[in-house]
Amino acid sequence: MRDVTNRTFSEIRIGTTESAKHTMTMNEIEGLALVAGEVDPFHVEGRTDAAGPTAPGAAAIALVSNLLLRRMPGPGTTIAETELHYAGTIAVGDELSSTVTAKKKRAKDHRITFACRCVNQRGEVLVEGLAHVVAPTSRVTYSNVATPSLILRRNDGFAALIRRCQGLPPVRCAVVHPCDRDSLFGALEAARRGLIVPVLVGPEAKIRALAKAEKADLSGIEIVATEHSHAAAEMAVEMARLGQVEALMKGSLHTDELMAAIVPSTTGLRTARRISHVFVMDVPTYPRLLFVTDAAVNIFPTLDDKVDIVQNAIDLARTLGIEKPKVAVLSALETVTPKIESTLHAAALCKMADRGQITGGEIDGPLAFDNAISVHAAKAKKIDSSVAGRADILLVPDLEAGNMMAKQLQYLAGADAAGIVLGTRVPVV
Repeated sequence: MRDVTNRTFSEIRIGTTESAKHTMTMNEIEGLALVAGEVDPFHVEGRTDAAGPTAPGAAAIALVSNLLLRRMPGPGTTIAETELHYAGTIAVGDELSSTVTAKKKRAKDHRITFACRCVNQRGEVLVEGLAHVVAPTSRVTYSNVATPSLILRRNDGFAALIRRCQGLPPVRCAVVHPCDRDSLFGALEAARRGLIVPVLVGPEAKIRALAKAEKADLSGIEIVATEHSHAAAEMAVEMARLGQVEALMKGSLHTDELMAAIVPSTTGLRTARRISHVFVMDVPTYPRLLFVTDAAVNIFPTLDDKVDIVQNAIDLARTLGIEKPKVAVLSALETVTPKIESTLHAAALCKMADRGQITGGEIDGPLAFDNAISVHAAKAKKIDSSVAGRADILLVPDLEAGNMMAKQLQYLAGADAAGIVLGTRVPVV
């Protein structure tokens, strides 16, 4: 924090100069590119030599503006008009030097004309020209001014997964009871992107009435009519058992209602593997997709249950392109104690992985949440592990912990989430 004091119209003399230097960070470049309207900051299209994102040189006006509004004249200044020329691009690591020099003063309206210039470390001019400002007439100081940092919210992990599906045939998917806008439009959007061939299972009159009200086109889309949501769940499960569909998608019925049709061993979709749920999460502040399991199906999983839950999650992560997923078995602390059952489960799961009873991933635990996702936190606790701070999969102690964690990531961290049920004959999303 620092004090910020302005300079009044009378204090500024012709020839008075103010300058500043600033090294551009990745967040700043992406932020400037976003504000400037740059669709492709990496300039992937038509280029093979792009080493990182860039912003147009015109975005350096932000640094000139910062000088005028914070330094000279400073707080109370109004930028009335500019005559600026722009060139070049700005990249991560560029050291930009901005300068403003008073060239002309007009006392009747307290206007000052400044010559403005911003160059990079190579002397290339990014911004040059004039800015006409109305300067403050009274001196003011703002104490303990804290400059906020910039955090960009990015949710593009699922976009990358969708791109990987290009060229693959769409999956025939039963959409169970799509009787609200989100469930119907979600299925239609997935169909539009070529991901699924939707089969809408539910009350036909209700589905068509919703589509009409929302101006959704159902032309060419198969509808399997049922009387109510319970019947829709049973019908969709039967279609999956008979091989008529390759996946199920939950609509506007409750999860328990759909799972009640899936779980029975005689009429449902159970396999030898225990059924479990995974939230695949794109968290803006985390550098990779995060898999949280189990937050929806197994309430108080036993050690045997967790073996299947972990294996299901590892298999899913590998299917989505993670060669050897890193699994963090979560608890409240990083040491094993008989007082906390989840630490005993973590120790056992790690040893079972060593013995080949769980395959395809790296497992470590017990780990607290911070040590699982933060390398800095792991180092502070002196945890030497290839998993700590780099986890792909978080195995939670029980459903309550997992459900709260997933929803906290969604509503406090801005994460996008997709849920999938595994261990069944077909995936359930």
